[in-house]
Amino acid sequence: MYFRRYVDWRVLPLLAMIYAFALIDRINLGAANIAGMGKDLNLNIKGRFSIVTCVYFIPYVLLQLPGNLVLRYFGVRNWITFSVIGWGAVQLGMGFVPTWGYLALCRVLLGACEAAYFPAMVFVISTWYKRHEVQQRLAVFWLISITTSGFSPILAYVFSLLDGKRGIAGWSWIFIIEGAVTLFLGVLSWYYIPDFPDRNKFLTPQQTALVLKRVEEDRGDSLPDPLTREKIVAYLRDWTLWASGLMFMCASMPAYALAYYISIILRGMGYSEATALLLSAPPYGPAILSTMFFSWLSDRHKHRAGYILIQSVICIVGVLLTAFANNHGVRYFGTFVLNAGNVGTIPGVIAYASNNVASQSKRTVQSAMTVLFAGIGGVIASTVYRSQDAPRYIPGLIATMATQGLLIVVLAATHLHFNRMNKLSRAGKLSGPLEGRPGFYYTL
Repeated sequence: MYFRRYVDWRVLPLLAMIYAFALIDRINLGAANIAGMGKDLNLNIKGRFSIVTCVYFIPYVLLQLPGNLVLRYFGVRNWITFSVIGWGAVQLGMGFVPTWGYLALCRVLLGACEAAYFPAMVFVISTWYKRHEVQQRLAVFWLISITTSGFSPILAYVFSLLDGKRGIAGWSWIFIIEGAVTLFLGVLSWYYIPDFPDRNKFLTPQQTALVLKRVEEDRGDSLPDPLTREKIVAYLRDWTLWASGLMFMCASMPAYALAYYISIILRGMGYSEATALLLSAPPYGPAILSTMFFSWLSDRHKHRAGYILIQSVICIVGVLLTAFANNHGVRYFGTFVLNAGNVGTIPGVIAYASNNVASQSKRTVQSAMTVLFAGIGGVIASTVYRSQDAPRYIPGLIATMATQGLLIVVLAATHLHFNRMNKLSRAGKLSGPLEGRPGFYYTL
């Protein structure tokens, strides 16, 4: 237990903090818009705010798989440090854009730089642990990230109070300060970011051997296998990888919707600018408890699908309250329920997808395929919450509910498939072992 905790502390905190600022840098448009950016850059004309929000996801989606394919070639430290320094510089530069067109360009560059990070971290974390230890670690990674980023509206409000200092607008200070923090984390990543277990430098040879032995006994892929074009094509033909991505898209859509639009929705309820920004953070509180609880249950019972289903239903209840309740207090409470259900499905889906592949080459493709669909969820979130639907954004909230329904349908399909394949394998009715690994069974 002590040894695993040592690995946890070395692997998870820095990765999570970097991703927290990736989320902050990605979602602070809403707060900056409330703080005056929308007026200064004329973002409320012809859907410009939605355009600026959406263009980020084009390179973010397109570059995730290529980024993971070259991860081992360049090395985790080199590739990730390059990514973090790149998006930190772009984020800082956004504080000085003169027009909305330059802001859109910066958002494209931000998406290009951030694309490599999340799938790489999911891949790296999954290589350090046994299959049924992964979700709690991913949950800790995600919760550190989402909790820190949940304070983004409060930080944005504080930074916006610098309005006029050195002749710089308050919304510009949001980008400048948060970009500077990201650059600092990029420097730290060069010195402290962990590599794959077989390449790590912070464990002794005996400790490294123990890590590799545990993973090898669990799923037989402690060491990398060659990644060839033929393998990539074969993996992309596996429909379950696409299904995992679709589930992750559905899980990510409510998270993006809330991150981008909660302060705007609260403004529509009649709250002042300052109050709307300050009230945007508390809904992330209950999600900490619910996510860790369901992740603990999932790892303890070695079961994923049922707990993802429960959390999706909770999310739907929260969306219903936010969309259709007449009392503003109840609608605000709905955002708490929405988050409590939604946040935990994200590490749940990642763990579910990661548990059901074997070999590092397939994990390379799977982790990128799963995460890139989150970008599609972001595109949906940024387009269905239209300015003409203010202040209640009913069409966007209905679309958010629909994604949860789709998640449940796809989850049921994969669960039934994996259960059937396990039964056939145990009955000796397959031509070979599942995933080519004797003793391997899918996690349900």
